[in-house]
Amino acid sequence: MTTATVPLASSAPSRADRIRRVVRLHLAAPSVFIGIPWLIVGIAFAVSVAIASIITVSGSDTSGMGYSWAVLSPQWYLVAVGVQAVGMTFPFALGFGVTRRDFWIGTSVLFTLLSIANAAAFTILVQLEKVTDHWWTGTYMFDTLWYGAGPWYHDFFSTFALQMFVFFIGAAATTLYMRWRVMGVLMAGVVFVALFLGAGLVVGLMGAWADVWTWMATFTVPGIFAAVLVAALLCAVGGYFVIRRATPRS
Repeated sequence: MTTATVPLASSAPSRADRIRRVVRLHLAAPSVFIGIPWLIVGIAFAVSVAIASIITVSGSDTSGMGYSWAVLSPQWYLVAVGVQAVGMTFPFALGFGVTRRDFWIGTSVLFTLLSIANAAAFTILVQLEKVTDHWWTGTYMFDTLWYGAGPWYHDFFSTFALQMFVFFIGAAATTLYMRWRVMGVLMAGVVFVALFLGAGLVVGLMGAWADVWTWMATFTVPGIFAAVLVAALLCAVGGYFVIRRATPRS
């Protein structure tokens, strides 16, 4: 007499597995998250070197390039990456049975990991630029604006906060669009502008603009980007609550 073996039912994937699948789903097109941003950085670097070389050959000083915004060149594209991450991948993920919660958590994990990696890379590049006397050509690509003005961890934190913000502002705006379409995005913009102008009006009526400018002058780089990171987290939380009821539509 033989004993029949009954196959065990496969266990459902854990939340960590589901989140990992969302991250892998996003990275099915790595050029969107990694390739194109660093291609933009490379192009900006090549242009900066060319400009610095021309200035040096002409006998002029390149220290004025220390105010160049080229170091921020990939940030504008990363807003679009946040839009694509939700707008293009969310409907596809739902088709594979991914829950809205797991999708948003997985997307947030991806944004955080990318922000950490990019912050580390920019921090290293700032130090390399300083050690090489600005790439031996007087090029100011990374050691510009607030970068390189303080300890290295200020560069890391500011880049991390800025990257998180541009990712989540794009993602949160897309959730508004999916939930309420164009009208929702427009209304959110109107509310934001109204609050901003209302705050300015109140300050003006109180005659407190001088105090405001004095207070803003006390801001430090960590303080400013701590506020930027808080804004990113607010976008992340707001986007989560909106996407819970968002339905992709054509």
